[in-house]
Amino acid sequence: MWWRNGGLYWTRNKQSRKHKLNRNYLNKTNSLLNALQQKEKQIAVIGLGYVGLPLALALARQFRVVGFDNNAGRVAMLQQNEDPSRQLQADAFTGTDIFFTANPDDLKHAHFFIVAVPTPVDDYKVPNLKPLQRASETIGRVLKPGDYVVYESTVYPGCTEEDCLPILEHESGLTLGREFKLGYSPERINPGDKVRTLTDIRKVVSGSDGDATQTIAAVYSSIIQAGVYTAPSIKVAEAAKVIENVQRDLNISLMNELAIIFDKMGIDTQEVLNAASTKWNFLPFTPGLVGGHCIGIDPYYLLYKARQLGYEPQVINSGRRVNDGMPAFVATKLVQLLLQVGKNPAQTKVLVMGLAFKENIADIRNSKVADLVRELMKYAVNVHIVDPLASPNEVAHEYNMSLMEKPVGQYDAVIVAVSHDSYRAFDAAYFRSLMSESPILLDLKGMYTVQKSAGIEYWRL
Repeated sequence: MWWRNGGLYWTRNKQSRKHKLNRNYLNKTNSLLNALQQKEKQIAVIGLGYVGLPLALALARQFRVVGFDNNAGRVAMLQQNEDPSRQLQADAFTGTDIFFTANPDDLKHAHFFIVAVPTPVDDYKVPNLKPLQRASETIGRVLKPGDYVVYESTVYPGCTEEDCLPILEHESGLTLGREFKLGYSPERINPGDKVRTLTDIRKVVSGSDGDATQTIAAVYSSIIQAGVYTAPSIKVAEAAKVIENVQRDLNISLMNELAIIFDKMGIDTQEVLNAASTKWNFLPFTPGLVGGHCIGIDPYYLLYKARQLGYEPQVINSGRRVNDGMPAFVATKLVQLLLQVGKNPAQTKVLVMGLAFKENIADIRNSKVADLVRELMKYAVNVHIVDPLASPNEVAHEYNMSLMEKPVGQYDAVIVAVSHDSYRAFDAAYFRSLMSESPILLDLKGMYTVQKSAGIEYWRL
């Protein structure tokens, strides 16, 4: 009878052969790691956005790295030590052994591949695996015996082995275990966070077998100061990543639902949370617009997989409905306030400050502020948008909206939607200078304290 372990086969009565094969694999593991450390072989990072670029640069301080992205314009900027996402300064490129390219042929000499491409959803909230599939095809065409492929993109449990692996094997003609290894190490980059950076966050790693896990852990351990945690399987690592953001999504949805209820009661939600947080085990979540390419997207991957298995999640679905409905709630609240001060929404001009999905970054992907703008436009409100970090060209391309350089006139209302640091110094007098009679200020992030004596109708989530 034949048995399998990590792609190796042996019979029950040939234990000596099993041990010999295991030793051979261990030697190969050590050989690859040594070759990477000696820069005889190189690592390839596929996808150079918010996740891939910091990872590639960190690895390039220890190893030879080729950074690949299919966006030639992005690569051209990186070759000039310029981060298109505007998260890293030029000195982040200093002292790195990295070659940036948009040519897939340059991947032929790599032996350890890391995939960090986006995993979005389509208009129907269904996972869009095309970037992941294209990356797998690209790697499969250059995959060689002894190579490793590690995925970092957030997916549903099973995606790496059920969706990506068949593409690798088909394109390469190689077999997992016999000729190459597979792994998954979920990204934990927090865009805009200058304290908890890549190397300061513990990394989860997993592999297709014990030797794969050992090698992958060793590679990441060389750059992650916080250490690594080895998950028992790739599926466990995938599930761990996706529930990190599902948990945050659900907690924020609870705060958003409470904000809706307390608004109907005439209670300030922030004051309620301040009082409740005096208890040691009260979790410090706050209401807000939930966008971006993580918290606002990842739950749909788990929902998709659960439905494939014949289960309709109740709690996760509910949280998503609440959070997706917040732009409409805020727009309706502003319209109500405009009517209360005797203004016709269709004859008003409103300034929205901040379009990025979170503070201190330029990333506008899946911005719920854009949804808020659309909701306001349904009431024929004239909306002006400003953001000190977002790219006007990207805003026009992504949302068909115009980003203004600065406020240009008297507004009936101002909505501060994103808590950029540059907004924190603003006070009631500044906002009053931007607005006409009977001004309204909506502070979605609870950044300010505005007294009634300031002459502004102030509301916050």
